[in-house]
Amino acid sequence: METKWLEDFISLAETRSFSRSAQLRHVTQPAFSRRIQALEAWAGIDLVDRSSYPTRLTSAGETLHAQALEVLVALQSARNLMRSHRASGQDVIEFAIPHTLAFTFFPHWLMALRGRFGSVKTRLIALNVHDAVLRLTESGCDLLIAYHHASQPLQLSPDRYEMLSLGHETVAAFAKGDAEGQPLFRLGPGSVPTPLLGYAAGAYMGHMVEQIIRQLPVAPSLETIYETDMSEGLKAMALEGHGLAFLPASSVRQELRSRRLVPAAPPGVGELTMEVRIYRERTEVARHAKPAAQALWDFLKRPD
Repeated sequence: METKWLEDFISLAETRSFSRSAQLRHVTQPAFSRRIQALEAWAGIDLVDRSSYPTRLTSAGETLHAQALEVLVALQSARNLMRSHRASGQDVIEFAIPHTLAFTFFPHWLMALRGRFGSVKTRLIALNVHDAVLRLTESGCDLLIAYHHASQPLQLSPDRYEMLSLGHETVAAFAKGDAEGQPLFRLGPGSVPTPLLGYAAGAYMGHMVEQIIRQLPVAPSLETIYETDMSEGLKAMALEGHGLAFLPASSVRQELRSRRLVPAAPPGVGELTMEVRIYRERTEVARHAKPAAQALWDFLKRPD
C-alpha cells in the first residue's frame, strides 16, 4: 500500500470528483482511478459509491477517510522527527524539481551556478509538479524549482514561502526536419489533421500547451496520437518523426543545432514563455534550515 493512495483518497473525499482530484493531483484521470481501485483492492471493500453524483464515499470509505487523515499526520510527524535527528548531509542541498525541469533547465543552471558560486553538493528529487510542491510543504527538500505562469500559479502562501526568479523558458512547436531542413509537420489549420505528440491530461506542460493553442488567431488542425507526462518522451517520439511536439527550448538545443528537430511554426507563433522560479520556506518559519542552502539563497538574492 502506498501513502499516495491515501492522499488521493483524501482528495477525492474532499472534492467528490474524480476529474477534479486528478487535476489537483497532477495525474491523468485514468491513472487516478487506478490508484483508488488499488486502495480498494488493498482494503478488500468498495470505498466509493460510483452510482451517485457527486461522488460519495461508502460507509467503509467514510471510516477509512478518518483513519487515513490520522495515518498521514502520524507519518509526517515521524518523518519530521527523523529529520530532526539527521546529523549527516547538512552540506547537501536537496532540490525538488518537476521532471521536465530536471532534464532541461537544471543541468545547465547548475553548471553555470558552479562557475559563479563555487562547488555545491546537490541531491535532485524529480517528481510531478504536485508532488514536488508537496515535498517543499512537508519539509522534504530544501529548495523547489518550478515553472510559473499566470494561468497556472503554484498555491504557495507568500507568508510562509519566498521566491526568486531564475530566468525564463519558452515552449514552442518542433518537428523532425526533412532532407531540406523543413519540418515534416507544421502547426496551423489544414484539411488533414497534424499528428500531435501531447502531454497527458493533468500535466502542467499540458496546461501550457492548451494556453498556446487558445491564443492562436486560428485554431490549428491537430490530432493527438500519443501522450506522456514527460517532455523527454515527446522529444524522442518527435525525433523519430511521429508528429509535432511542444517542447521547452532548452531541451532541444543540440537537436536544433544538428537540424534533427526544427521549428514547426514561424518565429513568435505558437509560443509561450514561462518564468523559472525557486522557492524555500521563510527563515522565520523554516523547520530544518541548512547553512548550505542559506548560503546559496543569499548568493541568488544578490543583484547581478
